[in-house]
Amino acid sequence: MGISTDSARMNAALRDSVRLHWMMFLIEGIVLVVLGVLAILVPQMASIAATLFFGWILLLSGILGLISTIRSRRAPGFTWSLVSALVGIVAGLLLLSRPIAGVLSLTAVLLAFLTLEGIVSILFALEHRRALSGRWGWMLASGILDIALAVILFANLPASALWAIGLIVGVNLMFGGWALILMALAARGVARS
Repeated sequence: MGISTDSARMNAALRDSVRLHWMMFLIEGIVLVVLGVLAILVPQMASIAATLFFGWILLLSGILGLISTIRSRRAPGFTWSLVSALVGIVAGLLLLSRPIAGVLSLTAVLLAFLTLEGIVSILFALEHRRALSGRWGWMLASGILDIALAVILFANLPASALWAIGLIVGVNLMFGGWALILMALAARGVARS
């Protein structure tokens, strides 16, 4: 009984927060949509920016990992922790020093993901079809789309590497922004009533 009461309080607090701060969510959504449109219009720049951002994340996490590893050098797994930190630093430096090559590497990872995700989605859909589940068609379409995207990206390599990540980041930002805008407008309506 205590868990459901706490859950209800948390949901109420979240609803109240969204109602009170709907304008901030609206502004954030608009900014994300604008950034998404810019990324879609100039996907090459967005791809390089995403690669540089990822490079900084790897570099900083590697440095922090190295510091914490050295500070706790008597802890079990010191060698593996040290290797992990150094790999993060090297990978980050490589992405930052050669962002175009980094874009190509990240596109290769994206290709592998889309291919595997497509295969798994198709197998999942076929399993649901055997069980006569009504949702298998959309899952099958999703898997086919993933594989089609992977084939298109692969067929156009290395040129597709320059726009693929930026385009995907742009679409993601745009949809995320629209979701925030719609949530904010709904919250505004509830706050006014």
